[in-house]
Amino acid sequence: MTRLLAVCLGIAVVVASPLAQTQKYGVTVTTDRKTDFAKLKSYMWEKGWPSYDKNVHQQIVDAVDRELKGLGLEKRESDAADVMVTYATVRRTDVDLKSKPPAKNSQGTEYPVGTLVVLMREPGTGKELLRGKVDKPIELSPDKIGAVIDGVVTEIFAKYPTRTKR
Repeated sequence: MTRLLAVCLGIAVVVASPLAQTQKYGVTVTTDRKTDFAKLKSYMWEKGWPSYDKNVHQQIVDAVDRELKGLGLEKRESDAADVMVTYATVRRTDVDLKSKPPAKNSQGTEYPVGTLVVLMREPGTGKELLRGKVDKPIELSPDKIGAVIDGVVTEIFAKYPTRTKR
């Protein structure tokens, strides 16, 4: 019986390992089900984990501001607001292990991947009301990054609760 259990666990590990390594890209948005997003009318930015590139930072802030304005939320600088907004970015390099290696000592084709997380939190308590996350390969050239940022922020807010059925 012990031997059978060990064999089953071994098979599970062998099958699960490649599945766990498969990266899935896309957009996920989670929201607090008890929050009535139609009642939110104002927001304020709070310090987060911003992009190290000041131009990218400003493009993200501008894109989020544009989307929130389109949802009817007013940006406030110092007065109390209904929600606090922040974002975080991470950039990494993924490798396609199934592709033909471009060089003799490489594992496969490398490509840049960006992650953007936008958070809306309740002032005072910090309760998370919305978390939008985009994880996908990106184009890093300066003349194209603005369009990439606009696109991913639009994808996040396309799933905003007042735009979708619960």
